Amino acid sequence: MKDKQSSSFRGSSRSDFRNIGLVGRTGKAAVVDTLCLLYEHLIAKGLHPIFDEETATLVPMEAVQIVSRALLGEVCDLVIVVGGDGSLLHAARDLVRYKTPVIGINRGRLGFLTDISPHEVLFKLDQVLAGHYHIDRRFLLQLEVRSGTQVKYEAIALNDIVLHAGKSVHMIDFELSIDGHYVYRQHSDGLIISTPTGSTAYALSAGGPIMYPTMDAVVIVPMHPHTLSSRPIVVGGESEIKIYIRDNRVLPMVSADGQTSVSLQIGDWLHIRKHPFKLSLLHPPGYDFYAACRTKLGWNQDFDKFQED
Repeated sequence: MKDKQSSSFRGSSRSDFRNIGLVGRTGKAAVVDTLCLLYEHLIAKGLHPIFDEETATLVPMEAVQIVSRALLGEVCDLVIVVGGDGSLLHAARDLVRYKTPVIGINRGRLGFLTDISPHEVLFKLDQVLAGHYHIDRRFLLQLEVRSGTQVKYEAIALNDIVLHAGKSVHMIDFELSIDGHYVYRQHSDGLIISTPTGSTAYALSAGGPIMYPTMDAVVIVPMHPHTLSSRPIVVGGESEIKIYIRDNRVLPMVSADGQTSVSLQIGDWLHIRKHPFKLSLLHPPGYDFYAACRTKLGWNQDFDKFQED
C-alpha cells in the first residue's frame, strides 16, 4: 500500500527495532516524565533504550546506556525525540547521515514534526514497534559560505536557511542566481530558502506557500522586499541557489534552522543545494498532513464556530 507523494506504509508481525535512542529537550518537566515512561515501557518489552549524553542528565534512572549525540544514529535502529519541532530539527542534523529513522513525541507548541501527542504515546509507539508506520523521507539543504575559493562555513538544515540583517533595522543588498541564471538584485530584510518541511515554519510567516512535505521542491521567500512585485519562487529540488553579498551598511547574517547566525562579508557567496542524505521520519497509522494543518494552523475554526451558533 502506497501513501501519497512517495510516503510508504510498512506492515510487519515483528519489530525490526531493538536499540531505541531517546532524545529529550532540556528545561521541561513534562519531557522528563515522558522519557521515563518510554524508558520503562521499552525495558518491559525487552528492548534496549539508549540515551544521548545530554538527555541522560535529565532522567533519574541510574546505570542507563549512554552514547554521544554524534554516535546515537550509528548504534540505534530507531530514535525517539521528545520535545517540540526544534528538538527534532536539532536531532535530525546529527542523525541524517546514518539514515536512522526518527519519530517525534510532541511536548512543544505546534508539532508538525513531533506529531504524536503525549496522551497516546505508548499506543502509537507500540504500533510503530510492531512494524505499522508510514515513512516520510524528507530532504535537507546544505549551505556553504564561500569567500573566493575558500569555504568559510558549512551547515545543513531540515527547515530553512535564512539570510537576514541581524538586529539591524536596515535592509540588506544581495543578488540571487538559480542554476547559473541571474534572477535579481534585491533590497529587503532578507531571504528564506525553505524545504517543503520548512514551508509551514518561518517561510509561512513571510507569505510563502505551504508545500506537501515530500515534494521535490524548494521555495525562496523574500522578507519585506522593497518592491511590491517580488514574490516567493518555487524551484526544483535539485536547483543550485547562489546569493552574492553586496556592499551593505550592516553586515548580513545567515542561519540554518535557527542555529547561531554567522556574519557575512562583502563579496561572500552563499551556495545552497540539496543535502545528499534524507531524513526518515516515521508516523504511526492515521497520520494526515492536511489534518495537521487544520489543527495546528487553525483552519476551519470560524466555520466550526458558525456551525455551533
